[in-house]
Amino acid sequence: MIAHSIFFYTFSIIAIVSAIMVTASKNTVHSVFFLILDFISISCLFIMIGAEFLGMIMLIVYVGAVAVLFLFVVMMLNVAQQKNQWFSSDSSSKHIPIGLIISTIIFFELIIVVGGWKYKPELLNNDNLLTKDSLSNTHSLGQVLYTDYIHIFQISGMILLVAMIGAIVLTFRQREGVKKQSYIKQISRERSEGVELIDVENNKGVSIDD
Repeated sequence: MIAHSIFFYTFSIIAIVSAIMVTASKNTVHSVFFLILDFISISCLFIMIGAEFLGMIMLIVYVGAVAVLFLFVVMMLNVAQQKNQWFSSDSSSKHIPIGLIISTIIFFELIIVVGGWKYKPELLNNDNLLTKDSLSNTHSLGQVLYTDYIHIFQISGMILLVAMIGAIVLTFRQREGVKKQSYIKQISRERSEGVELIDVENNKGVSIDD
């Protein structure tokens, strides 16, 4: 029990410090690394409390996909320069009220979730959970998810599918002033179309307009 408590408080402190450093770090790439460390610490906490399925999902989905995607996007885009332009421009003050509104909504949602047991004590009643001692947490979660909540699960899958198709359509749409690569033209291009040989006379240069 002592070792369990030590590891629990260690991962908790790491998760809290990493969450603070995500917002406090001035380097965007460092913020993404702290976010990955925060996800790993939270997944370890899930595994320690017996929710191994949530811990593995946290590692596979958030750390393996989302956080790495954030890292590649941040490294490919010049986020630091854009951030300086946002905060140095006069229009940056327009984003502050929107951020305050979203923060207030999230704060009240957390209060409702944390304090919900006071208004509905039956939410903590274990008699409502149809679980067996012989079943693992993953098996019990799958049994409930694919029986009682199968319609909600299918609807959420359809919403994600529509979002993915919409992202693909927005990516491949034709826009004015935006150049796109044509892989077929690049592969099928001949040497004569890209290289032009010019005989230059001695002691004479070549002008750009020629």
